[in-house]
Amino acid sequence: MRPRLILGSASPRRRELLAQLGLAPDEVRAPDIDETPLKGELPRPYCARMAREKARAVACGAGEVVLCADTTVALGRRILGKPESAGEAAEFLLALSGRRHRVITAVAVRRGERLWERVVETVVKVKPLSDRELNAYLASGEWRGKAGAYAIQGRFGAFIPWLQGSFTGVVGLPVAETAHLLEAAGLDIQGVEA
Repeated sequence: MRPRLILGSASPRRRELLAQLGLAPDEVRAPDIDETPLKGELPRPYCARMAREKARAVACGAGEVVLCADTTVALGRRILGKPESAGEAAEFLLALSGRRHRVITAVAVRRGERLWERVVETVVKVKPLSDRELNAYLASGEWRGKAGAYAIQGRFGAFIPWLQGSFTGVVGLPVAETAHLLEAAGLDIQGVEA
């Protein structure tokens, strides 16, 4: 019998990315955990820890596979989380303007006590932003609830001339790596019997 897929995220973007694999979660159970970075914690270990903690925080019954992910925007050693105000969003976007940064997405899949994990890192270049572009983007409100204050799949995509790595990882769920982890956990994503 096919295990039930539990998505440990309320993100509509992660649901859309799962749909690219032909999957729809049987249930959504968003975890409620403290996402504060530890003192001195670097972006990659922080992101991996968040995905792991989310996966452990979601109830996982027999015959269920839990999928959780965390996306972190890193500028050097600095973690750019979800901005709490337009002022903080402007600060993040000005810091990213004209520079390369890393977007790290960690995926954790749990079945029972077993955990499969993968961290995917993508390098993203943002073009130099004019005051007009910055103010228009802030006015759009698209930055709300987004790590690093932007969504690559939205209007901010016009400011990204180049990336190296996983586009879907930047959106919030690296599709190829997620497929591999789900299959390792026993979910037949091809939908054909062997």
